[in-house]
Amino acid sequence: MVCTTVPYDRVFLEIGPLTIYWYGIIIATGAFLGLLLATKESERLGLQKDTFVDLLVFAIPAALLGARLYYVIFEWDRYSGGPWWGIFAIWEGGIAIHGALIGSIVTAVIYAKVKRISFWKIADIAAPSLILGQAIGRWGNFMNQEAYGGPISEAAYQNGLQYIPDFIMNQMCVNGVYHHPTFLYESVWNFIGLFILLYLRKVNLRRGEMFFTYIIWYSIGRFFIEGLRTDSLYLVGDIRVAQLISILAIGISIIFIVYRRRAGYANKRYKDK
Repeated sequence: MVCTTVPYDRVFLEIGPLTIYWYGIIIATGAFLGLLLATKESERLGLQKDTFVDLLVFAIPAALLGARLYYVIFEWDRYSGGPWWGIFAIWEGGIAIHGALIGSIVTAVIYAKVKRISFWKIADIAAPSLILGQAIGRWGNFMNQEAYGGPISEAAYQNGLQYIPDFIMNQMCVNGVYHHPTFLYESVWNFIGLFILLYLRKVNLRRGEMFFTYIIWYSIGRFFIEGLRTDSLYLVGDIRVAQLISILAIGISIIFIVYRRRAGYANKRYKDK
């Protein structure tokens, strides 16, 4: 479908030489709300009030570093020929959530070991916060006009996409053509996942299984949504990195759930202190 609209300005505020982008504001908002959610739940489950505040001090830099390194590694041809500082220009987009998760998980494992807290307890509490941060963070992609899908046909538009608000579709007008708002699809999927995880708190799953449920839910959605995107990272040929990682994450999560139950490592419950 042909379109002619002007995208939103990516800049939130300029103060002299300092430029603040909407992308950063939205990511920070998601992190802050996720922290509030995790802090409240951690207190309810008997952890110290500052547990997640202290963890975030280390996890945020690790997540950003992991997200950027992950992206740059798979897009090395893009950055190797340009100015070196482009590698660090995260305000222009170009971070990968799987890299951020790897950085965060490694940090949490180390933090839990140092503080002598169960990693699985921390991971379970953090699961709803992580998916909330991702649901909100995808709107940073919206402001950057990135992470969109392929062109929308007239038939696809008439079969449901016409109900998407105009301000979203107008931002998805790229080079005169409307594109699938895959950022929106993933954001909605993640918000649904958030409500599922909040409900599962009441079910009192075995420790670790809240986190694995988050991994499985997110990975299922990411696998299918990734197939629509036009900016995927590729491993070789037509193999999309995010889809491969999603399949591996689902399989590993299921294996861990079964193994930990059979080996007796999942005897404690989510609400146990």
